[in-house]
Amino acid sequence: MAVLDAIRREAVLAAPLEACGLLFGGDSAITSYQAVENVDEAPDRHFEIDPAALFAALRAERGGGPKLLGYWHSHPSGDAAPSVTDAAMAAPDGKLWLIVGGDTVTAWRAVEGGALHGRFDPVAID
Repeated sequence: MAVLDAIRREAVLAAPLEACGLLFGGDSAITSYQAVENVDEAPDRHFEIDPAALFAALRAERGGGPKLLGYWHSHPSGDAAPSVTDAAMAAPDGKLWLIVGGDTVTAWRAVEGGALHGRFDPVAID
């Protein structure tokens, strides 16, 4: 829960802009996160993870570093469900998406034909 609490804090600090970042860990757990710059042209309504940070994480993973499990971002409106825009942006690559809306954090897996918007299946947070 320490990772989730830290991500919630990042979301509060970024408000009213959307915060975003990367999730790292193993097969069964998220063990760490990284906050990255939201480089979207309208960061109050959308997010785009800084490509340089994403490429650096992927290079580190290939070099034996932590596994990139997925992404996180906030919805300052307070709705922790993925939006239609989130679904359009998400590749069906099986990565996790955590969404922070207020005190609520939800988890989703980006898949082809998902239950929500045809892209996301819910994932339980333990």
